[in-house]
Amino acid sequence: MAVVEISVAPLGTATPGVSSFVAACVEVVAASGLEYQLTPMGTVIEGDIDDILPVLRRMHEVPFDKGAQRVSTLIKIDDRRDSEAHGLKGKIDSVMARIQTVP
Repeated sequence: MAVVEISVAPLGTATPGVSSFVAACVEVVAASGLEYQLTPMGTVIEGDIDDILPVLRRMHEVPFDKGAQRVSTLIKIDDRRDSEAHGLKGKIDSVMARIQTVP
């Protein structure tokens, strides 16, 4: 299973806000049926890498479709094939189980 983080940013838009672009990207991943989590700095997606890669491409195209002339997309891929517990929840649970003191 792969866990992928993507951040899509249009450059040179009329305003500094990008939430409408982000919302349109999230709609793409939501329509895909893949598990995902929106974070303040990007969107994390889990699933089979062959299912995720076309979704990343569609997300990258969203700002162009909305009029952007330039888009910067950052993608981080963690593809682990030896463990089914490698998803969004499993990765967090593994770290939390090892924390000695929680503030």
